[in-house]
Amino acid sequence: MDYKKLLADTVIIEGVESEEIAAQITPCKDRAHGDYSLPCFRLAAQLKKSPAELAKEVAGRVGCFNFLEKAEAIGPFVNFTLNKSAYAKDVLEKVLSAGGFYGSSDTGAGKTVCIDYSSVNIAKPFHIGHLLNTVLGAALYRIYKKVGYHAVGINHLGDWGTQFGKLIVAYKKWGDEEDIEKRGVRALVDIYVKFHKEAEKDPSLDDEARAWFKKIEDGDKEALSIFNRFKTSTLAEVEKIYKRLNVTFDSYAGESFYNDKMQPVLDMLTQKGLLVDDDGAKVVKLGEGMPPCLLVRSDGATLYATRDLAAAFYRKKTYDFDKCLYVVASQQNLHFRQWFKVLELAGEEWYKDLVHVAHGMVSLEEGSLSTRSGNVVYLDDVLDMAVSKSREIIEEKREDLPDPDAVAEQIGVGAVIFGVLYNNRIKDMTFSYSRALNFDGETGPYVQYTHARCRSLTEKCPDPDCDPDYSGVTGAEACEVLKLLDSYPDVILSAAEKYEPCYVSRFLVDLAQAFGKFYLTCNIAKAEDGVKKARLMLVKAVKSVLKDGLELLGIKAPEKM
Repeated sequence: MDYKKLLADTVIIEGVESEEIAAQITPCKDRAHGDYSLPCFRLAAQLKKSPAELAKEVAGRVGCFNFLEKAEAIGPFVNFTLNKSAYAKDVLEKVLSAGGFYGSSDTGAGKTVCIDYSSVNIAKPFHIGHLLNTVLGAALYRIYKKVGYHAVGINHLGDWGTQFGKLIVAYKKWGDEEDIEKRGVRALVDIYVKFHKEAEKDPSLDDEARAWFKKIEDGDKEALSIFNRFKTSTLAEVEKIYKRLNVTFDSYAGESFYNDKMQPVLDMLTQKGLLVDDDGAKVVKLGEGMPPCLLVRSDGATLYATRDLAAAFYRKKTYDFDKCLYVVASQQNLHFRQWFKVLELAGEEWYKDLVHVAHGMVSLEEGSLSTRSGNVVYLDDVLDMAVSKSREIIEEKREDLPDPDAVAEQIGVGAVIFGVLYNNRIKDMTFSYSRALNFDGETGPYVQYTHARCRSLTEKCPDPDCDPDYSGVTGAEACEVLKLLDSYPDVILSAAEKYEPCYVSRFLVDLAQAFGKFYLTCNIAKAEDGVKKARLMLVKAVKSVLKDGLELLGIKAPEKM
């Protein structure tokens, strides 16, 4: 039920449309003052009245309706108090009848959003630095689907560049087949690091590397065979991690895919007089205090910006997107501003539909990461450690738990995902196992535990065969839970509009905390049947919404903990 619209329809202000009134109505921050409030400042200015005078007039004219308990003028505000039983009935029936579809909307119906996220590099470690990029993009992918968009998840693989020439040289000089077969990408990283150390002493290795990369570009059979082996091995490993993180993609078209699609873009920019020579290189001058966008180096090599432009044109033609999101760290702000500006100068109006969803960096308490130095924290090690610590907690708290290994995986991986999606995406953060795995804090395990507790309650308390008595869920604690349940669809929409999954994670903590207070103050098992029925409906509604919210973040909700 849209209470803002219902309330606006009951408010009669001559010369003011109900839609304009509805836009002014907001939920009360303090429920002691009511459920919704209409500030009269703007409307009073239109009508040339004092806000307090208008508030009194409005409150006096509001009629009696089954959903409304009272309307009261408090200074320049009209505060509305809903009939709590009617409100409870509406919210609980709405949530339970919709089930897993509650919170869905048709906001994006008929629209397509492309989301570029994760973008792993072939033959390089999938480390903790990729964590936020991956789970943030995947959460947005699910959130946009929830609000009706056709979402296209894209993994723009880093599968091109002179580094592959370096890796082939390293492989041929120091590669150990048995070690590579056993350790995969980790073995490749070791020889890649060795290449850089040796190249400092012997610069001719860089010449060899350039020659091998040229062979890849020219389609040399041996070079492509080695390169494709690196690619297959890397994807096999990262797919295992994606599976653990509940991350999926619709496209793996990476940098190499756009090799034959860059020249038409360069030709178009040349024809429009935008691509100019700069000491042998090709650049687009952007003005506005931005450095030129370098698209072709003096040696003829293309750059990330060249491939990003080619990819953008391809995606627009292929998917005809309404919006294309690039989930990439904030350090790349200038890069995106530059090539977005190139599209604008080229007269491509859809440049306005491109969004750089910038995010901060994630590190462990141990320090920063670097592939070249060999000091890198692999993401699967982070997940394994979280799962191991979860297993220890389970053994401590619940020895009789069925399938403890599966539950430990759900808790550990969920804790990692929730831990990095709880903050605003733009903030840098240091991940802490102890904080993330705290069952009493603002964490994934806390939300998962509340979900499991709801399931346990419904299992232990049989549902009475009678009509619910909604007066049993009209207390302050129950009303807070109902208010949160009612707000869930708006939370999801806000998360989509602001590209902030943290709206969902914080909502889940708020709901879990509110439910905890309700559980402590409202007896369910010993209540009269009608009251018990209503309270069990609330428990089931909370369980359903917690599970759905966790799934939007990519986290599983254990039935038992």
